Amino acid sequence: MTVTTPLRIVAVAAGLSSPSSTRLLADRLAEATRERLAAEQDRHVEVEVVELRDLAVDIANHLVSGFPPAALKKALDAVTAADGLIAVTPVFTASYSGLFKSFFDLIENTALTGKPVVIAATGGTPRHSLVLEHAMRPLFAYLRAVTLPTSVYAASEDWGSHGDEYTEGLPSRIRRAGGELASAVTGRTVSGASRALTLEDGEEAVVPFEQQLAALRAG
Repeated sequence: MTVTTPLRIVAVAAGLSSPSSTRLLADRLAEATRERLAAEQDRHVEVEVVELRDLAVDIANHLVSGFPPAALKKALDAVTAADGLIAVTPVFTASYSGLFKSFFDLIENTALTGKPVVIAATGGTPRHSLVLEHAMRPLFAYLRAVTLPTSVYAASEDWGSHGDEYTEGLPSRIRRAGGELASAVTGRTVSGASRALTLEDGEEAVVPFEQQLAALRAG
């Protein structure tokens, strides 16, 4: 009998409180990804959530000593070995939190090369939603990860909201982001396409996701 390696989804949550809306958003994104993977293929899916608040002291010690304690090393190894990554931070002073940045400062800048990542953030007001674009995308571009098209920002007022005829509610955005990550880790394009379209289809050609990853790793 052939043994298939499980798909590994790791969510990093940088919330400081317990319970935390940041952890809740990470859990929901991970579950949306797991559900889509379970519906589309028969491989086992393992989901792990790394809560940075539990590693804060270890992160600080590693920054000054250069040696990660066992719990921190386990978290770093989980992130770098994951098939897909979800990264969620609270917004502090219009950017990601210091704890979030300090954790990713410990990761080698080639360790996430080609890894598909969903970026997400939580905040008290919708006015800080651009943190996803001006702070988080550049960070993961530097780490050579592949940030997926749909990012998720959850302001306080978004919880319990299902949107209206003009805007998507938070649950819809979570499902879309989870679907894109599921497609990425199984080698399809983020739209879910399983083949490259041609100009005969009346569309621009779409490069399969696995080819995008191969090109990025080669470059």
